[in-house]
Amino acid sequence: MTSDETRRRAAAHGVATSYRDWHGRQVEVSQRTLDAILDALGDPPGPGPATPAGGTATGTAATGAAAAPVVDDPVGDDPVGEDPVVGDAGAQDAAEAGPVVPGPEDRSWGFAVQLYSLRSRQSWGHGDLGDLADLAAWSASDLGAGFILINPLHAGEPMPPLSQSPYLPMSRRFTSPLYLRIEDIPEYAKLTAGDRVRIDSLAAPLRARNATSELLDRDEVWRAKRTALQIIYRQPMTAQRRAEFDAYRAREGQPLEDWGLWCALAEIHGPDWRTWPEPLRAVGSAEVAAERARLAGQALFHAWLQWLADSQLTVAQDAARAAGMRIGIMRDLAVGCHPGGADAWAWQDVMVSGVSVGAPPDEFNQRGQDWNQPPWDPLRLAGQEYAPLADLMHSALRHAGGLRVDHVMGLFRLWWVPAGMTPDQGTYVRYDHRAMVGVLAGQAIAAGALAIGEDLGTVDPWIREYLADRGVLGTAMLWFERGPDGAPLPPGKWRRNCLAMVGTHDVPPIAAFVTGEQVELRSRLGLLTRSYREESDESDAVVRAWQEVLEAEGLLPAGGRPSPAEFTVACYAFLARTPAQLIGVSLADAVGDRRPQNIPGTTDEYPNWRVPLCDGEGRAVSLDDLADSRMVRAVARAVASHQ
Repeated sequence: MTSDETRRRAAAHGVATSYRDWHGRQVEVSQRTLDAILDALGDPPGPGPATPAGGTATGTAATGAAAAPVVDDPVGDDPVGEDPVVGDAGAQDAAEAGPVVPGPEDRSWGFAVQLYSLRSRQSWGHGDLGDLADLAAWSASDLGAGFILINPLHAGEPMPPLSQSPYLPMSRRFTSPLYLRIEDIPEYAKLTAGDRVRIDSLAAPLRARNATSELLDRDEVWRAKRTALQIIYRQPMTAQRRAEFDAYRAREGQPLEDWGLWCALAEIHGPDWRTWPEPLRAVGSAEVAAERARLAGQALFHAWLQWLADSQLTVAQDAARAAGMRIGIMRDLAVGCHPGGADAWAWQDVMVSGVSVGAPPDEFNQRGQDWNQPPWDPLRLAGQEYAPLADLMHSALRHAGGLRVDHVMGLFRLWWVPAGMTPDQGTYVRYDHRAMVGVLAGQAIAAGALAIGEDLGTVDPWIREYLADRGVLGTAMLWFERGPDGAPLPPGKWRRNCLAMVGTHDVPPIAAFVTGEQVELRSRLGLLTRSYREESDESDAVVRAWQEVLEAEGLLPAGGRPSPAEFTVACYAFLARTPAQLIGVSLADAVGDRRPQNIPGTTDEYPNWRVPLCDGEGRAVSLDDLADSRMVRAVARAVASHQ
């Protein structure tokens, strides 16, 4: 294929043939990359919406998206084939009519927590929905918090071994039963004494680990919880409870049936549908229909687990609101799903195989990232009237006061990495952002909830303006907020329509920056693309620059060497001086933890997503300890100082 032919095909599919990197340099995409992506996309689909097996079309009226087909140039005047996000294009549609999400009623702050890492005396070695309800109620009534931002609770494999990352789920549509509080299930109270003793014996060794800093063991926790849940499942339900379960199943419909069936099949054939016997790989096949009937009992068990999770999420949000939170639980929607999981199986007609979603090299991840997630097909998703996307967002917002969309730029474009290539060999593929953002806005409005987009990094101003005009709050991270000269941005110049934070789950805690440990750790893991000295000097310079700003604001004494705790409190006091409508406080920061939850670019080299909440000395911190933590209270006072 000639270069001109490639460019024409790329334009038809919204594939960028060039883009600007994080240094601002123009990069031409290789012919090999373009050919691989175009081969994966195949021919454009025919006209007209259709509903795939396993899905329920909701229509544009239900999603809040305007009926807008994907066009060759969906963002305006950008040169054909170039990355549409880096030019001046797109400003004209910022004023287009569309659903607008109402903003927060008042300015508020709340904890951001990786729920699995927060344990209590009652949890089984892993944070659960009971812990979430308790954290929300305590932080609202005692500290005045207005929300709790949690990691994705998306569902994983039905049997061990479980994937560690909450951002690579088997399904974004459903909830991981790993977060269930066993003792809060109504049927638990009706068990025989013998069954109660058996369940207590399952819980005891896991609870003993709550007082240690040992890494979390999801497989061990799930084996114990699944055994306990199977015991409880055998306990008859009351007529009222049975009616409630039946109503839940009727409401969830085909997606719930497909989830239960995928789980039942995964228990037999493994959790990657791409390795199943060929006839079972198509959700609408006659062989799958036969298995649906044969495995109906096991599928019903998995539907019951989802009902329990839905009920406990309701309790958590109700507890948050009853304690005085205006917003309550803010959930997190991951960028994508596992390529062999339930979502990819049920919605394979609108997903692209042979490529993976990721990110190009940037300042913090200089090798780029490959997230091993199949992307939506832009044209086929439009052909489904965005029903799968609307369904995901609707389910995430059912019991939440807000939804954070990870990598919200994915509603405009995604970085696609062809199979067998490295992350820096990918390119951007664009989506119809008018329709995609319309889905998010429409679902948030219907739920009476906030919409927050994670828009960190180098993002063209018009994108943030477009999102703001649709009522989607942005995200501001202290380490990234700099002026044109590279100096820290003064508090008065921060955005108002955003969630302000110091870091995220992909960034080390404040204490690790102050001590320099984050550079040492990345060096040991082989993640530096420059010398250790260069990285260390730059990190020290960043910390010094912020120290000078904090001193100028009167938040740190001049000329001193602040401790990690003092620097942490000052950073959150600084956030309180910005006009940001929402301020997120990392619970890991508030207790002085130094270990990151995740280091992008690593797999087995670092125990990503398995680190329990600990203090600066490496001692375990439980939910029950928070009320007596002087540092937690100091951070809370600091962040509330300009409410």
